[in-house]
Amino acid sequence: MHIDRREMVNAYIQNKGEATIKELEKMFPEVSTMTIRRDLAQLEEEGYIVRVRGGAKSIDSLTNIREDAYSLRLMENVDGKTKIAKKAIEFMETGRAIYMDSGTTMMCLANMLPDNHFSILTSGPNIALEIIKRHKPSVTLLGGQVNRDNISISGISALNFIKNINIDIAFMATSGFSLENGFTGGNFGECEIKKAVMEKANRRIMLMDLVKIDKDMPYTFATLEDIDILVCDGELPESVEKAVKEYAIKIV
Repeated sequence: MHIDRREMVNAYIQNKGEATIKELEKMFPEVSTMTIRRDLAQLEEEGYIVRVRGGAKSIDSLTNIREDAYSLRLMENVDGKTKIAKKAIEFMETGRAIYMDSGTTMMCLANMLPDNHFSILTSGPNIALEIIKRHKPSVTLLGGQVNRDNISISGISALNFIKNINIDIAFMATSGFSLENGFTGGNFGECEIKKAVMEKANRRIMLMDLVKIDKDMPYTFATLEDIDILVCDGELPESVEKAVKEYAIKIV
């Protein structure tokens, strides 16, 4: 019975975009507030909703709420991101287990993806939605908590899923990079996902526009020794290029 109720709660939130605890209590007067909260916790764990103060919102609703801010980031350094995506698309291969990270540069790559038989896993709900506009690629979306800052999924469920699958090629993105601290991000949970992917992948391709250099974020998820290919939108600073070559990383 609780499964049917949970499905009804999910359907209500998806249709309306959001729901308060009080609304759900009126819909299901036979259960306690704690039971409603447990239903919401389970739906969030499964990646359907995000809990907020006093209720919950659907992922689609959240995506729309963040759309303006995300669109602004997407429009930053468009030329650079486009150059990077055009270079990176050459490393897409069919017959491989491919991971695509979240972020605006990765969204540019998703926009350019040809309609071919790619097998793709991603932490970006918006990236998954872009890819399924094509007919041939298969897409798997990680389930878990949604990061409001860049529309990415993280959490224990996502980590456990990654631990039980194979990744051949990983296309990764970073919020910052320095020689001292490596590749960094601003969200701990998201960086834990990135670490897990880097550990599982056979080939790791980092997509980084030059504005990220000498920009440090709180959490390091990788260093130069962890990547195989670095795709940039221009020539690297001399000190960075020297360090990259020391690790025999291919620069594109």
